[in-house]
Amino acid sequence: MLSAETINNLIGIDESYKAPIKLQTILNDSNKRVELFNQFLEEENDLSFDWFTDYFQEEHSDRKSKKQDFTPDGIVKLVSSLLGNFKINADICAGTGGLTIKRWSENHNGKFYCEEFSDRAMPFLLFNLMIRNIDAVVFHGDSLSRSVKYIYKLTKGVKFSSLEEIKEQSTAKADTVIMNPPYSLKWNPQKSMLDEPRFKDFKVLAPKSKADYAFILTGLDDLSDDGTMAIILPHGVLFRGNAEGKLRQRIIDLNYLDTVIGLPEKAFLNTDIPTVVLIFKKERQNRDVLFIDASKEFTKDKAHNRIEDKHISKIISTYHNRNDVDKFAHVATFDEIKENDYNLNIPRYVDTFEPEPVKPLHEIMAEMKELDAEIEYTSQELSVMLQELHGTNPETDKEIKEFTKYWVEKYGIGKPQRKEQLTLL
Repeated sequence: MLSAETINNLIGIDESYKAPIKLQTILNDSNKRVELFNQFLEEENDLSFDWFTDYFQEEHSDRKSKKQDFTPDGIVKLVSSLLGNFKINADICAGTGGLTIKRWSENHNGKFYCEEFSDRAMPFLLFNLMIRNIDAVVFHGDSLSRSVKYIYKLTKGVKFSSLEEIKEQSTAKADTVIMNPPYSLKWNPQKSMLDEPRFKDFKVLAPKSKADYAFILTGLDDLSDDGTMAIILPHGVLFRGNAEGKLRQRIIDLNYLDTVIGLPEKAFLNTDIPTVVLIFKKERQNRDVLFIDASKEFTKDKAHNRIEDKHISKIISTYHNRNDVDKFAHVATFDEIKENDYNLNIPRYVDTFEPEPVKPLHEIMAEMKELDAEIEYTSQELSVMLQELHGTNPETDKEIKEFTKYWVEKYGIGKPQRKEQLTLL
């Protein structure tokens, strides 16, 4: 893994905040970028992962306003494995390209389409694609409003991709769509958007306060009829009502939703919330939905939870077998989902309840004796304290002495025995 210091030295900067502008300047110069690519490859030649994930997350990401939270390696591997083969892969909200890099590592000859809004992320995304000699189109703009800043075409070369700015992008649909969009991002829906192909069949737009379903429908619009889409979102998309409830029902009625996979909490760096992977397919022969509760499939790693190969294998196996697994997976019929009013909350379909084991009688009796000893000890201790208590006037003093007499007659007097001694009695 390249350190921040190494990355800054290679780019030729003394402060990380200068990286995006300097890197974009280098990428626009064919000779300088080739020189930089070769320098990076001398430091790190493993192209199977995104070198900039930690660097960008720590130095450049904006969790507060843009909800940027980069996808951990375990989830990258899981989501890519769920999608399978492809000729064209689309990555919406691509960030610096971690999900695309994983897809590329499984098919070097594929073609790629990426969308990213962040000006600071874009140079890193282009760098990652070009140094891997990838054929790609990159949309630099707003995936929801479709406002565009630049469109880049990357063409595979002898060793590295070339870069050119173009005016229009291809309308070809993707075999696989992969997405980790900003969670519950505020957006600005316009009534005119209902005339757009991605929204017109749904009659309603995602609410201003949460763009999650706008991202889902945008991804579905990029997906081919026989393709597969995987998107990572918060659990709220499974059960929230109003406009989102209508959109969820419409998607299920159209038979687009294939699988719901609940992931562990604390799987991301900047958010502790548990997330869910939704798998969509436009042409499905069956109308059921597979629910997988993988919330306990992790290894504890300091403040975060890590999804490892053994957890991924279990999830993928269950996904392909598509059978009920006790306390882990359930294949829900369409009628079952309708009976739940299209609520997809995973506990409605996968019962993970584990009853507490009944303790042996001798343990229960021992606990009762210990509790009884605790009561006796505390009562005798209070007796001693009451003997030393006096009222501030004759009336209160009389009341205290009467209560003290009652308490001493009931619990005794004198220095109380230790709890350990009483327990042995």
